[in-house]
Amino acid sequence: MSPAMRVLVTGAAGQVGVDLVDTLRALKPPGADPSFQPDAKPVGDDEFAVFALTRHELDITNRDVLRSAIATTRPEVIVHLAAYTQVDKAESDHVTCFAVNAQATETMSLAAHDVGAHLITISTDYVFDGTKGTGYVEDDVTNPLNVYGASKRAGELLCASDDTIMRVSWVMGVRGKNVLHVIAERAAMGETVRFVDDQVGTVTLASDMARALVTTVRERPGGYWHVANTGTTSWFEVAKYAGSLLGRGEDFATPILTSELEPRPAATRPARSDLDTAKWRGQWAALPSWREGVARLLGERDRRVQT
Repeated sequence: MSPAMRVLVTGAAGQVGVDLVDTLRALKPPGADPSFQPDAKPVGDDEFAVFALTRHELDITNRDVLRSAIATTRPEVIVHLAAYTQVDKAESDHVTCFAVNAQATETMSLAAHDVGAHLITISTDYVFDGTKGTGYVEDDVTNPLNVYGASKRAGELLCASDDTIMRVSWVMGVRGKNVLHVIAERAAMGETVRFVDDQVGTVTLASDMARALVTTVRERPGGYWHVANTGTTSWFEVAKYAGSLLGRGEDFATPILTSELEPRPAATRPARSDLDTAKWRGQWAALPSWREGVARLLGERDRRVQT
């Protein structure tokens, strides 16, 4: 029997982190589809030795601490999920955002290579400006519109050429805070919601992303990969569909323009930043449709509320 692959996960308490740690340990995260196996290989009970570090356990902006943690654990693969993700706050917190998303990613890449580990780091659709008019592929020109997107692009450029950079978008998990939970709470309280229909993108379910990451851990492909659930949508369509699943009528969700948002968000979002996942689909199985994923998440959330 081969020894377990040593995998270090940063940001392990985040909504993707908790699902990834479960999946690596051959456990089913809440809301996951156990039949989704991109590489057609089930996860073995003892396939991975997981070192899960939260932001409270590892300050990734402290270079000495970060290098020491990697030198001590000596992982074969690092999945770097820790990130600064407060898009609007980043506009007035530029230094911290870049320290976390750019400088710390560079340190992670250098430290990984010092111990012969492969780095998998997560980036975002916000590296694009949304003017292409159709789905973005991996080698499209980047032009971030906000500080968050600029910091993630800087982190990409500071990685080594053989690191794996996975771009994802509109991440939603059963555990953790995200827009879908807000929608469900409003529906349960009998309230209505207003969501923009002029921002188009791709949804990424945390449990599906976690299973895709397991495949990436095994294969260590290197380079850029766009990973998201199948299908393009808008925030209004997500809210409308969620409302229908939650038993609300046609009047639950109202479409508005980004210019009508109050208060006006500090950060500019791209109008259309959907990710084209053809490269991933050409190598492994496509992620399930976003509607299926949203239905699974809401179903699991409902079960948890009732227990």
